[in-house]
Amino acid sequence: MFELENHVYSVSEVTASIKMLLESQFPQILMEGEISNYRPSSAGHCYFTLKDAGAMIQAVLFRGDAARLAFRPKDGMKVKAVGRISVYPQRGNYQIICSSLEEQGKGSILEMLEERKRRLAAEGLFDSRYKKEIPPYPEKVAVITSPTGAALRDILQVTRRRNSSLHIRILPCAVQGSEAAPQIVKMIETANRQNLGDLIILARGGGSIEDLLPFSEESVVRAVSSSYLPVITGIGHEIDFALADFAADLRAPTPSAAAELVCSSSTEISGSIETARREMLTALRSRLTLYREKLKAFSAQEIALHFRRFLEPRMLRIDDLKESMSSDLKILIERKRHEIALIKKELEGQSPLAVLERGYSIVTDKEGQTLRSTDLIFPGDKINIRFSEGKVSAVVEDKE
Repeated sequence: MFELENHVYSVSEVTASIKMLLESQFPQILMEGEISNYRPSSAGHCYFTLKDAGAMIQAVLFRGDAARLAFRPKDGMKVKAVGRISVYPQRGNYQIICSSLEEQGKGSILEMLEERKRRLAAEGLFDSRYKKEIPPYPEKVAVITSPTGAALRDILQVTRRRNSSLHIRILPCAVQGSEAAPQIVKMIETANRQNLGDLIILARGGGSIEDLLPFSEESVVRAVSSSYLPVITGIGHEIDFALADFAADLRAPTPSAAAELVCSSSTEISGSIETARREMLTALRSRLTLYREKLKAFSAQEIALHFRRFLEPRMLRIDDLKESMSSDLKILIERKRHEIALIKKELEGQSPLAVLERGYSIVTDKEGQTLRSTDLIFPGDKINIRFSEGKVSAVVEDKE
């Protein structure tokens, strides 16, 4: 006993003992759990985690066994696994090496996400009619992600390589854990309120379905949907999805792909400008050539002839209009003269002079007042008598 207690074990010895105990105790086991962090390899093997509410275990399904599956495993799926417990000494962890999987339904997380997706979709948060256009040549981009994560490094590497003049504004936040969702919402609101970019990239690297849960929180989805700045999501790997992807204006499969989408390379821009310049010059030259050919068909004499043919009908029309106006004016003048003559004749008929011409005369006193009765004159008064032609003065000798 004393010798055993003082024996110094190597790491390899302890691990070998644990390996022997576990593998002998569980040569074959039936285990039920929910798949998380499912990662198929290029060699055909499948790596994932089996978990329940209290614990998790690493799992592997090798290529031959994976090829016999009647379904495709994915995160959130509940399965029964037949396999054996194994210890991987190089990493010091234990795992279950599965020989077969049987689908049991959806896990609790996946069911929760699908229920939330249905509810938010019913509100129209994922409707394509409300998607905003991504500006083709943004000058500044607000990147919301972890300041220490691989996603930010990938984005910066792509933008520096493709277009170093693009201004990147980093809005740091947690991308995992209970504090992640409130921080993401706060950064989206800040980017909009302070207009920190022409668009927003919301990004994080790959992870398990639990790691990506903050990007499926209802508050984050609503913040993405209500952002007036266009939002591109680059969350996880190509096979990963979060509810924020459905609310975003554009979903990129990875953070690097999101950077590619917003960052046209300087070479591409210069090439587009050069292509447009050449096309414009070609079109201009073609049009000038066409006009020159058309002008060759016209000599100075032909141009003058065409001009006369254009001008002469219009000059004749002007002459016709002038003669018509002159004739109409003469008729109008004669009509007015006749009307004036009639009015003159009528006025003359009403004139006192016309009365005098009929043999009457007008008698006035020395003050010029017309005398209509003998009551106003007396013998010896001077009076004036107006005839049709001329007038005389007289003295009253008597009255009756």
